[in-house]
Amino acid sequence: MSKMEQHPPSTDDDSPIDLLQDAQAPHSLQNPPSQLPYCSSSSSMDLSQLSPQEAANHLFCNSEILAPMVRASTIPLRTLALSHGADLVYTEELVDRSIFPTERLINTELGTIDYRVPKHTYSLKVQKRMAADKDNPDSKDGAILLRIDPLVERNKLIYQIGTGESNFALEAATKVIGDVNGMDVNMGCPKKFSVSGGMGSALLGDVKRACDIISTLRRNLSNKPVSAKIRLLDPDDPRPTLDFVRALIRAGANAITIHGRVVGDESHTMARWPTLVEVVRQLKQTESVPIIVNGDLYTRADIQEMKRRSGCDGVMLARPALYNISLFQKGEDKEESASSNEKECKQDDEIPLPQFQKTNHTGHYGYNSPLLHSRTKIVQEYIAHCVRYRAHSKNAKYVVCEMMNSRRAPTNRIPFLNMAFEGGQTIQTVCKARSLGDLVKVWDVKWTIPKHGKDEKSMTQDKDAEGDLHNYDDRYFLDADKFRQERKDAVDAVLASPGASKLEGDEDEKKTEDDGGPATKRTKL
Repeated sequence: MSKMEQHPPSTDDDSPIDLLQDAQAPHSLQNPPSQLPYCSSSSSMDLSQLSPQEAANHLFCNSEILAPMVRASTIPLRTLALSHGADLVYTEELVDRSIFPTERLINTELGTIDYRVPKHTYSLKVQKRMAADKDNPDSKDGAILLRIDPLVERNKLIYQIGTGESNFALEAATKVIGDVNGMDVNMGCPKKFSVSGGMGSALLGDVKRACDIISTLRRNLSNKPVSAKIRLLDPDDPRPTLDFVRALIRAGANAITIHGRVVGDESHTMARWPTLVEVVRQLKQTESVPIIVNGDLYTRADIQEMKRRSGCDGVMLARPALYNISLFQKGEDKEESASSNEKECKQDDEIPLPQFQKTNHTGHYGYNSPLLHSRTKIVQEYIAHCVRYRAHSKNAKYVVCEMMNSRRAPTNRIPFLNMAFEGGQTIQTVCKARSLGDLVKVWDVKWTIPKHGKDEKSMTQDKDAEGDLHNYDDRYFLDADKFRQERKDAVDAVLASPGASKLEGDEDEKKTEDDGGPATKRTKL
């Protein structure tokens, strides 16, 4: 097992660690309790002693999960979610071939396991860009495709794979399976690059190929669960979705997540809760694997209502977690608030689900729940996690901007979302940031996150952001319509070119998503 090269500490006066080290730190972050929120007793359990289905039941039942989100579900957001009470976290979707050329490295300085794409696998043009990246100097060594904290994320990490072929899926899964707790297949992404490669939602229309991927993984990954994340197949009729899910279960799927929209639905429209609830209800009558629901769970009232009406085994949060990741905070159920909430739930039985989705939820589990933390504090904590794990500054800025805007929230929810920040920060001011140090200054972050077993003094040896080459363009937030049209034109041009259906290509080939850039890099092998 190779070790990651050691680098001297940064001497940049604007290093985010230098900006943080002399500040007085809150007790909860700089001097954490002996038992951190994400170090539960389940972290020490040996899941390898369980069957795949037993492991899936342990991981997914009664769980609240951070969803796989392109560029967002990297190690800073995952560990932040765990610190706020998430039970399970997903990596961002990684296309099968992207992991093939990576080197598995033990980063003793950060206490992480890194999968790095060696720089020699990139084109000379990309290598020059990496070498010239002064804000992220470690980019010159290659791109970090995946970084894992084996202590914090132990028994809590699911790897999501974008794949269209069972042999590629198995090769990718075999590469990383020893460092994760399960393998999830993306069967819901509707974007062109995913669908054109036979991945994502393309699998919803090819049940035979979808089942082949699941069965191949199940046969070969002896002690790790295999799951899939899908969308509804019909806006009103539960039957197509039921048939597809049951086929996946027969093929060996140990858990299924269902997003409450169909291909073509925009994120600013309401998730189709009535169809989703009916699908889950019927599945729970006949199937024994965990069923997870996803889509527009913006309050704990939403979470409780969805669990109560559908009987689902768990919930998954995507955009709501970006809005305020402390939504994972469950709190302590005091007898009086529990009985009060039970009374409210009984009254809600008569409320049609679409009406419930439009309701301004108040009280202990509403939009202004006392369980929620300040959104300003949440962004500050996220930046501190970025510093802790040396996240790429452009990727960190992208996620902060996503936390700050409501463009993709359902329009019926926007009036209830508080988009103001205590320091008056705006997307415009964040877009001017060019490094993690700039973000630290903009958000007035005055603490950092210590590594387990590492004291504050040793934390001052950390460097600036590690390169991961997740591209980002400020125009995505500042002039979204024009930027999106330019991206669409570029994608259409690539798809219309000869050989566009091939997965392999130059290092500059990118999977373009609706959120402003490539989801993964496809490396020439």
